Amino acid sequence: MRRRDGQELVTTVRALINHPDCSPSTNAAALPAINRGRQPSGLQDLTDRQRELVAMRYAHLMEAETGYRSGERLRRLSGEPRPAYDPETTTLTQRREAKVTELRALPAEEARMLGLERVSVRSLKRWAANTRRYGVSGCISGNWLRRSGGRPTITQEIREAIFAVRQETLHRSRISMKAKEGLIHQYVEEKFGPDTPVPTYVTLWRVWREWFGPGGTRQKYARSAARLEGTGGHVVVHRPGQVVALDTTEMAVMVRDTLFGEPTPVHLTLALDIYTHSIVAFRLTLVSDTSTDVAMLLRDVMMPLPLRDGWGEDMEWPYPGVPAALVAEFAGHKVAALPFFAPETITTDHGSVYKNHHLVDVQRVIGANILPARVLRPTDKHAVERAFGAVQSLLFEYLLGYRGVDVADRGQDPEADAVLTIAEMEHLIATWIVKIWQNRELGEYAPDWDPGGKHSPNTLFAAAMSQGGFSLNIPTPELYYELLRTHAVAIHGRRGVKIKGLWYDGDALNPYRDGPSSRGGKNKGKWVVRSDPRDRRFTYFQDPRTHHWHTLRWTGLPPAEEIPAFGDTRAHELLRAAKAAGLKPKSDAELLPLLLDLIGGHIPVTSWPTQMPKRKRKDHAREVLQGQAATADRPAAAAVSPPEPGEGMVVPLRQPQVWRQRAGDVASAVDDERRRRRQEAVPAQPGIPGSMSSSRRRRSIFAFPHDDDTTTQEGE
Repeated sequence: MRRRDGQELVTTVRALINHPDCSPSTNAAALPAINRGRQPSGLQDLTDRQRELVAMRYAHLMEAETGYRSGERLRRLSGEPRPAYDPETTTLTQRREAKVTELRALPAEEARMLGLERVSVRSLKRWAANTRRYGVSGCISGNWLRRSGGRPTITQEIREAIFAVRQETLHRSRISMKAKEGLIHQYVEEKFGPDTPVPTYVTLWRVWREWFGPGGTRQKYARSAARLEGTGGHVVVHRPGQVVALDTTEMAVMVRDTLFGEPTPVHLTLALDIYTHSIVAFRLTLVSDTSTDVAMLLRDVMMPLPLRDGWGEDMEWPYPGVPAALVAEFAGHKVAALPFFAPETITTDHGSVYKNHHLVDVQRVIGANILPARVLRPTDKHAVERAFGAVQSLLFEYLLGYRGVDVADRGQDPEADAVLTIAEMEHLIATWIVKIWQNRELGEYAPDWDPGGKHSPNTLFAAAMSQGGFSLNIPTPELYYELLRTHAVAIHGRRGVKIKGLWYDGDALNPYRDGPSSRGGKNKGKWVVRSDPRDRRFTYFQDPRTHHWHTLRWTGLPPAEEIPAFGDTRAHELLRAAKAAGLKPKSDAELLPLLLDLIGGHIPVTSWPTQMPKRKRKDHAREVLQGQAATADRPAAAAVSPPEPGEGMVVPLRQPQVWRQRAGDVASAVDDERRRRRQEAVPAQPGIPGSMSSSRRRRSIFAFPHDDDTTTQEGE
């Protein structure tokens, strides 16, 4: 074998045939000449006029082959067969010759316009052979789909110059195509000599757009994309739970908070399974989500959704292979028609909430990998972005309080239109997902094994269960504690453990007081305690012997009464206020009045909803919502007055009843704390004092004795 440059290679036929780069040539394959060496072409590559000519050619061919222009006797037209094409009296060769004579009798200009000016008997034979194999496409003229000649002016030298200029301009500021043309000329002249021909500006401009795009990208983004070229390919997802995408966005509907009933925007976090496009979990928060919210969202992905009140049998677990009664027996309640599984890979954006140490520990607990999407690779997370748009167009646009996607498109007063509370909106979204989204046809998201079929998220999950089975693995309620943040602390003999400035204690610490743990490494001798930043009233300790979880109460809590839940923000505010007031309490019980003042505020109850600043009202509403979420997530054994499943608090619009109830709870807690302090200060209750006149009469020497005293003296 010899190359074009004259280099020769001597080898055997055996080695050549078995070489990994050796493959059958398409030129020798049984393909039409127009398709050899390239992808097959068809009618879709022709213009409308060319398709008409192909249909005309096919009609002439069928008349010559069968005597009928349609190709079938049962579908013959009026006047068929013509005498020259009657299959009963003529042969195939005679009909072909008659057809050639007929076409040559056409005027030259008409025959040229119809593409029939050079038809011969050989042409008809070739068309007939190709039609039997490829259908109507066998009549396509090779001149219509001839091979493109490419760009002969783009030689190897010009190609090298273009890529060199491309690499150089990536690191410079953005320049015009005219300047790039000048750099290409400079490179060719200095590298290959002034006699090397260079294409025109228009040719270079077209080649640059074909190879590198239109060039509208900012320079810093173009450099980032160039660095990532070849770093990874497209991920093929072939089972549920293989990839779950998470994202958070501000919801386009105004809702009313559960405390003041004021309109406020909320953040919606979705967890979307990439394979089935099922929305397997979601959360509503008044502010952007935290690592604890993300951890509880992943827990929701792994837990079956309870069947809520008002949901009919059509919304119960419908997937074949695993009966609904069996799933309900394992879960302890009826299960809704929503997939649940242990996720393998979780794709997120580059928010700080997904990069902290807490989420690193969470992915170890659930056995998943949390991988941020690649920079400038929108395909990594495009499915969940499309899901947000679908939820908006299919649900949010129909609700009162919809704000639109732009300020210019916003209604006159969407805040006044808001009628749904956060609890009602959460129930509405859950019902819509189970009843509508999971049964909606996916369209372009059909699976690769049935691209033309009609599928919904539920049918895809059922098909996956029938193909690969289903692991009925429901996490235990104790998973809640394992997903909370950890604190390595020492146990104080009298005060318990100190978590972020507050002391917690309980009977579960008694066997381990004043003793170091057997833990080694960085936290040698310390004990691990977990806390929920949404509710700082409690922390949780796992007994190393029994592995049972125990609740440790804040030592500032009253013995019997309860106070409203408070989170990290309120706890930090409490410690700052205590420091500013110069307080150095001996126990956290002395901080309770200060905490109650912070929770309740100093404005009269009747004027709170109108005089309290909006930011402060939002903080209080967020604190209440986080406390309710923490109570709902906490296992029933450790929960404090857990709400009934599916029930939410309905808030009357523009009325402060809920806030007054919260203020009343705070006032009751303050009165109870003051009463407890008085009882501790005076253990023995004194008698009722007498009047002033009785004390003077008792000391007077002229006072007569009582009858009881006289009787007693006589008896003596």
